[in-house]
Order: sequence, then C-alpha cells, then structure tokens
Amino acid sequence: MRVDNGQGLDARKQPQQARSQATVDAIFDATIQVLLADGLQRLTTIRVAERAGVSVGTLYQYFPQKQALLFAVLQRHLERVARTMEVAATSAHGASVSTMVKTVVGAFVKAKTEDLDEARALYAVAFELDSRSYVHAVGARNRVALEAMLKTASDADFADVGMTTFMLMGALLGPIRMLLEAKSPQSMMRKFHEQLESLCLGYLEREALPKRPVG
Repeated sequence: MRVDNGQGLDARKQPQQARSQATVDAIFDATIQVLLADGLQRLTTIRVAERAGVSVGTLYQYFPQKQALLFAVLQRHLERVARTMEVAATSAHGASVSTMVKTVVGAFVKAKTEDLDEARALYAVAFELDSRSYVHAVGARNRVALEAMLKTASDADFADVGMTTFMLMGALLGPIRMLLEAKSPQSMMRKFHEQLESLCLGYLEREALPKRPVG
C-alpha cells in the first residue's frame, strides 16, 4: 500500500460547518480505534465508517480512498505536535538555556507520548504511506521555531545556531523514534522525560558560548 511521499492524498473536501467538522472528527477517532483494535493491514473504510456511525458514502465525501484517510489522520497528529512545539518554543523566548530545554522537551514528550499506542499506530502509518515530504516539512517548521528560540537565550550564544538546532532536533527525535519502535517497559517510560532533558541540555551547554554584551 506504499505511496510516494503522501502526494495525491488530499481530502476530497474540507468541512465547512460545525456539524461537518464533528463528522470528520468522528471518522478520525474511529480510524485510530480501528488501527489499535485490528491493525493497519486489516483497516478498511467500511470498518472505519461502521465504528464512526456514518455511511461509507459519507466517508467518501471527504476521503476518496483509504490512503487519503490515513494521511489525513497522520496530518492531524503531526500538525498538533508541530503547533505544540511552536507554542512552547515561542513561550521560552528570552529564557535561560535550561528553561528552554525544560519547556520544549516537556511539550514534545507530552505531545508524542500522551497516547503512546496512538502514536505508535501513526508511526506505522507514516512508514506505510512513505510520507517523507510532509514529515520533512513539519520538521522544518519545528527547526525554525527552535532556532528562533535559541537565538534569544538570555545566558548563551551559539557559534552556529543553525547546526546547533539541527543537532537538537536529532537529540529530540532519535529517542522518540526508538521509543515508538519498541515496547519499552513502564519503568523506562517514567524516566524517559528526565533522561531526554539531560541529553538535550548537556549538548546545548557543551555548545554554549558566553553571552555577548548587547550594543
């Protein structure tokens, strides 16, 4: 079922009214439920429509094929994570490096692990759809937000803030990817947030230069 970079998977139409939005939300939630209950390979539009309490025809009004539905659900998840990161990074402008790390790591971990089963199911969807172009675009948004934040650090400058941001993104994404690919014990889950914070802060402190006086 793999397709090239998620292209050609746009929804047939976008909900314009509250009632239509509620229908689409129900379809999205049902898709997640079917993914978790039956797995990606057994998911069908018929099963999703039945779980959502809508007709298959109604589902097809918005999503012309199974892949378009899965891509839309993946988009909803990644957009939510991207917005969370943008808000968190913006809120930390002008703070110390340690506060920045605490803020963005906390927001990122919560967004990605609040419902770990759902995140794992959508990770599999992203791989199956081969939606690399879209995932890379979302990653670029996150890098822009993090770089803008680091430039305002109250207690440090960075010689190459672009490279520093790139490596910070890698430090965030690598452990999350490993977490989603493996069934980690609950004891590891409890320590994950703290350890990821230590990883990111240790790197940034290693790269930080004394803050240059303004003017």
